[in-house]
Amino acid sequence: MLTGGSALAPAQPPAWSPPQRPFWKGYLKLSLVSCPIALFPASSSSERLSFRQINKKTGHRLKQQLVDSVTGEVVESPDKARGYQIGKDEYMPVEDEELDSLALESTHTIDIEKFVPRSEIDERYLDSPYYLTPEDHVGQDAFAVIREAMKRKNMVGLGKVVISRRERIVMLEPLDNGLMATTLRYAYEVRDAKPYFEDIPPVKLPGEMIELAEHILETKAGHFDPSEFEDRYETAVVEMLKQKQAGMPPRKEAAVPPPSTVVNLMDALRRSVQADRPAAKKGKATEKVGRPSGKRKAG
Repeated sequence: MLTGGSALAPAQPPAWSPPQRPFWKGYLKLSLVSCPIALFPASSSSERLSFRQINKKTGHRLKQQLVDSVTGEVVESPDKARGYQIGKDEYMPVEDEELDSLALESTHTIDIEKFVPRSEIDERYLDSPYYLTPEDHVGQDAFAVIREAMKRKNMVGLGKVVISRRERIVMLEPLDNGLMATTLRYAYEVRDAKPYFEDIPPVKLPGEMIELAEHILETKAGHFDPSEFEDRYETAVVEMLKQKQAGMPPRKEAAVPPPSTVVNLMDALRRSVQADRPAAKKGKATEKVGRPSGKRKAG
């Protein structure tokens, strides 16, 4: 996070080390087997570049204040409370102690209720990832038994856990010597795709056209390596801030023209295949790929 006077540099992968305190502590339970565990966030946004809101006239940082919607008076922190709306401008106060007294097992225990194949979990339901570790040496055997059983059966466990005063579905799967716990969205939180896609008409495509597209995919095939990707926009912002901090006028980049509209899809695919081929393989090989299917010469 950049503030005044700090060194400007593009975000770099941090040297990760486990935080001093876990995000959540409790127990992992499978039938009558249980062990103490700790939960740590597996992702972080703290390294992202961010801006502060300031007063244009003074350059001073702005401070947010909570204001009573009726009296207009500023409310200080000790006077803040939580309330549930029961009518127009009418709220029922709810104390932290009342919420903490709700005795759900998932407040302190992740009870694995069922196991399912990982392939059955729709990616749209995945929410936030966490690392789950045994909390002490006493429970390491029980933790390892649960982890290894899931590995051998190639299954993931489903349970529930209360995080930030909300019960969440959690998916557990083996990861290295530990477990990864991913909170899942409830069914009502995932929008149905049908209204978005139902107006897309069915299209009958020539076989050659699909073959050309498949060939382009093959030339660009690889393996996922997140370190290969860079946030180029953030890098450009950091460079602009460096120049501004040094008193130099920001460098104006040439506008990137939008992709041209494809008039002839088949021609665009053929030219894409030609462009992606190494120079030595162009020519006859390209002509072979571009030959319409079903019109091959007899041997």
